Amino acid sequence: MEEDRPSSNTSLRAEELVTVVLERANRAVMKDLGHDDQMKTTQKVDHPGQNMDWVSCRDFSVELGRRQIMEYISTWGLSPRWVLNLAFLETIEEEYHSLHRYRARLSIPTRQSPVPRDTASVCFSVRLSRLRPQTERVEVCYTLESNQLVHLAGKTAFREKWLEDLVHSKELLRRAVDF
Repeated sequence: MEEDRPSSNTSLRAEELVTVVLERANRAVMKDLGHDDQMKTTQKVDHPGQNMDWVSCRDFSVELGRRQIMEYISTWGLSPRWVLNLAFLETIEEEYHSLHRYRARLSIPTRQSPVPRDTASVCFSVRLSRLRPQTERVEVCYTLESNQLVHLAGKTAFREKWLEDLVHSKELLRRAVDF
């Protein structure tokens, strides 16, 4: 007995239809929220930083990794109020790869508080494979503090709100706990 399977043409057409519907819904929501100017940016760049040209495993150095992470963070489109400090933490040698870890600390200084008490951290891992050819690009991923979700650099659209939420939650906790 033959199964009723949609042809590849039908599947492709259904996928295109779903994409169009989702794009229209996104535009309508953005317009309702008054973000008409952001719609253009959203349409042009699906994931900021996705076209980042990471260094090859052979050419990697700790300093070059730091510069590339700074360049990658600059693609996030953060408002200029954020102050960034990026530090190299450690190198972890494992059997099949080595990991180079960095921590970006971000804060928002103000006139009232030029040295902010609350910061948000983003931890980066740069992985160099020992199994793949050394001409392959390094793999870069990051996590936000207190969050277990691992984001692949260039595959996730970074949201400034994530940083704001971290800083705000720390501020609330600090106020709630009296030292």
